[in-house]
Amino acid sequence: MSEEAIVAQKAPYQVEVVEGKTYHWCTCGRSSKQPFCDGSHQGTSFVPLSYTADKTGSAYLCGCKKTANQPQCDGSHKAL
Repeated sequence: MSEEAIVAQKAPYQVEVVEGKTYHWCTCGRSSKQPFCDGSHQGTSFVPLSYTADKTGSAYLCGCKKTANQPQCDGSHKAL
């Protein structure tokens, strides 16, 4: 049985990203630096997802950890 991610929030996080910069999106929901990883996944089966921004500006990264389009929000939080 696999571990279930914690729902950090039932909405996306709006963050400013820079084109070409790599970010590490939290997949476990435990990070205190949401939506980014702070290492809180240690001791779990989760690993952060590397995400390189394709353009500078606002990005809407999943907060519920249920998106099928990681790390971008796909509206999955609406079904929670």
